[in-house]
Amino acid sequence: MILDYLDVSDLIRFARVSKRMREMVYDDTRWVQRLRLMGCWNEVEARKGTVGTVEQTAGAVPLVESKRVGIGVNIANDVAREKSTVIFEAGKNQNLSKSHRRNGSLSEGFDTTALSPTSPQEPPSAHNASDPASRLTVFSRIHSIRGRARQEYGKIHGALAPLYSNAVQSKSHTDASVFRIYRDPDQQAQMLSNMSRFSRSDISQGWLSREAKLKALEEAFETAVAREFEHGLIDGDVEGKMRKYAHVLASLNGCVKGVDMFISRSNMIKERLSMGNPLGCLNTGSFSMDNSYRFFNNVATAFNENVTIIDRVFPATVNATIPLLRRVGKEVIAEYLTTLFDEAHRMSVEEYLKAVSTTYAQARNFTRSLQPSINSDDSFDSVVEEVIFDAFEPHIDLYLVEEMTSFKRKCETEVGDWERQLSEQDATMQSMYMSNVNRQADKRDFLTSFKKMVMMPVNVLPTFPMSSPFGNKPATAKALVNGENLEVQRSSSQNPTRSPSPNPLTANALTVPRSSSPVPEPPTTELAAKAAIMKSRLEGIRSLFSIEVALNLVHSAKSSIERAATFVKVEGHFGEDARKQCELIFVLLLQYLGSRHIKAGFDQAVEHLSNYNPRSSDNDDNHAGQPRGATPLVTFLELVNVGDLIQQMLDVFYEQELIATHLTDRSDFLSPAVKEKKRFEQMLDERVAAGLNKGIEVLMTEVEYVCATTQKPEDFNPPDVNGGGAGGGGTEVMDIGPSETAKQIVEIVSGHTKMLVGSTDKTMLDVFNQEVGLRLFTALCKHLKRQRVS
Repeated sequence: MILDYLDVSDLIRFARVSKRMREMVYDDTRWVQRLRLMGCWNEVEARKGTVGTVEQTAGAVPLVESKRVGIGVNIANDVAREKSTVIFEAGKNQNLSKSHRRNGSLSEGFDTTALSPTSPQEPPSAHNASDPASRLTVFSRIHSIRGRARQEYGKIHGALAPLYSNAVQSKSHTDASVFRIYRDPDQQAQMLSNMSRFSRSDISQGWLSREAKLKALEEAFETAVAREFEHGLIDGDVEGKMRKYAHVLASLNGCVKGVDMFISRSNMIKERLSMGNPLGCLNTGSFSMDNSYRFFNNVATAFNENVTIIDRVFPATVNATIPLLRRVGKEVIAEYLTTLFDEAHRMSVEEYLKAVSTTYAQARNFTRSLQPSINSDDSFDSVVEEVIFDAFEPHIDLYLVEEMTSFKRKCETEVGDWERQLSEQDATMQSMYMSNVNRQADKRDFLTSFKKMVMMPVNVLPTFPMSSPFGNKPATAKALVNGENLEVQRSSSQNPTRSPSPNPLTANALTVPRSSSPVPEPPTTELAAKAAIMKSRLEGIRSLFSIEVALNLVHSAKSSIERAATFVKVEGHFGEDARKQCELIFVLLLQYLGSRHIKAGFDQAVEHLSNYNPRSSDNDDNHAGQPRGATPLVTFLELVNVGDLIQQMLDVFYEQELIATHLTDRSDFLSPAVKEKKRFEQMLDERVAAGLNKGIEVLMTEVEYVCATTQKPEDFNPPDVNGGGAGGGGTEVMDIGPSETAKQIVEIVSGHTKMLVGSTDKTMLDVFNQEVGLRLFTALCKHLKRQRVS
């Protein structure tokens, strides 16, 4: 342990005490440690030379053993050989604190079995004393050889120790002999660099003060050279002073100070405001991408110009491009973006979202326009990406949050406006129909009206006309529910409120207003007003949700996903967060279109269908040449077509925006987008099925009504004209065939079933047709049981 803290001169004296002490001092691991501190030891090279070293050591063992027993020992010769050998290794010993601070134990990590020979040969001189320049390259002649570490260290010590001792003992910087021996600044820098490297092996007592003195000497020299470099930089002397003193600084310590001075005085740093004004992008009240494009173009142009100067000034060992790039990214690009984003966020969230996504895309293009220097390595592209990421990193989290919040706000506004519009339209319609109702008079006549409404079907039903199944309903048919007199009925029948239902496959507009007819005269009784309100609601089924709302939401989702997708390629968790954000935007789109818009519309449609009564409809609504039909079911089927079209839109959007861009995988059953899409499709199928079930009930109610109002008694029980008749003389021949009622029912049912073709899948269509057939058969059986058949 004592040897670890002795000076090299003391180690020499200690080795002369005895042979055992000499072996301890000459232990190869002790000198390998010193070479390693200076960075001169290559373990790979040492292992390659292990075989030769072991052979030399094996040949020396017998001599060592013979000396231990006193055979052939010449102490004087041994001492002389030792003295001639250790002249080259008069170095400094280790201090306890520095040995622990730098490498711990001397023997740590070394093979202690490989000892040097006890009688090493005198190593050749490492430098020519008459040629000071040979000392400059002393480290290039050092080899890593097991068993000869002491001799290799002696080469370095003999070349650098005198200059090192003089430098640390000089009272002023000008007294150092290194500046008298070497007059060329480049050689002075090389020797100071070698001395600094040699000082790492100085671990004896007082090493800290000697290190400080040498450091002060280097700083004084570096300051003087940097001053000359600065003069050349100010004068623009690229090929003269700048190039010369950049090489001197590179020889001294890698030209760190020269690179920093060049970057600090670069026009990109000093005149950063001339690159572009971030507030200029928002002068018009909205984000202008032209100004930000000019900014990145100016930065790229200035950077490439500086890279050209770097290639002319700095040596190949100095890579000044990377420090310049990092400084530009931190002080130019990052500051520009921060100012722009803060002002845009204060102005408008929408402009902030555009600014972040647009500038990031422009920054990606900016990286491809940068030119590396001839000294740049393969890491240039990765450093450019890192610089851009560092500039945008503080803003990505806030951007993703604002993107989701903005899209959610748009969805809420779009769907809320549509719901409010329907509510206001319904309130306006109710107010219009109830405006002429005299509630006091209705209250006084309520009992009379109620009795008429309840008892009139019994009195009226036998008097239904049987002449024409397509004729207008009698006035009493509408008075059945409305409780109106004939005069009121005639006046209201002249202004029908129900428009013919267009074919959903040929209609021009998918969102149809509730009524395209002239506004009728408001009814004067509450029952008539409620009937008119119900009719208007049934006509408005097809406008309970809008394809325009779906288109607006899809376009908003497309914009949000495209903006967020620009950050998917960002390394780290930000890229994964951006990808998840795109999926969540699609999930939010399905939730608003599904639960808030389509599902609510289907629920209202089913509710309106449940309140449908064909006896409140007017036959005047059927135009000539058109078969009678359940108008609410027709409009509901149009609603189904709109819902199917919205689903197809979402399928296309899902394939193009999420699957094609690899933002999600359709085979990933755990993906939120996949699960929500299946949930949306299931909801749509359930709502359509519930509506069709109620629609079938409405269709059967219409069929029953047609049977009750258009079926003639003589269709199944023709009058007997033979006997008792006025004509007498035989039985009249009847033309047996389908009745007008049967023809009308066939047209109604077939017309409604054909409307589903192409708007739903075959399975649902088959189920619908089967259910219609079963219920139609039941309705016809009930109807036939009421008839008297001849």
